[in-house]
Amino acid sequence: MTYLYISAPFLLAAVALWARVRPWKLTAAVTGVLFALTIIFDNLMVAAGLYEFGHATTIGVNIGRIPVEDLFYPLFTALVVTAVWRRN
Repeated sequence: MTYLYISAPFLLAAVALWARVRPWKLTAAVTGVLFALTIIFDNLMVAAGLYEFGHATTIGVNIGRIPVEDLFYPLFTALVVTAVWRRN
């Protein structure tokens, strides 16, 4: 559960920042792209033996070979980037 505990404060801060502007469509598009890339490439890296996740540090829900917590980082990025994104 270590990844969950480390990620939770950052996700809460990102949600608080994002909630002020709520760009739904942009956030959905960015999140979808980042999730797809993360799922594909992180699974490939784990399969190649470049990285592995300890079972004691995850909640036990996997997408392929990666724990679901691995998607917290692209979610954080999507929330923060779309919250501060300004169109001119």
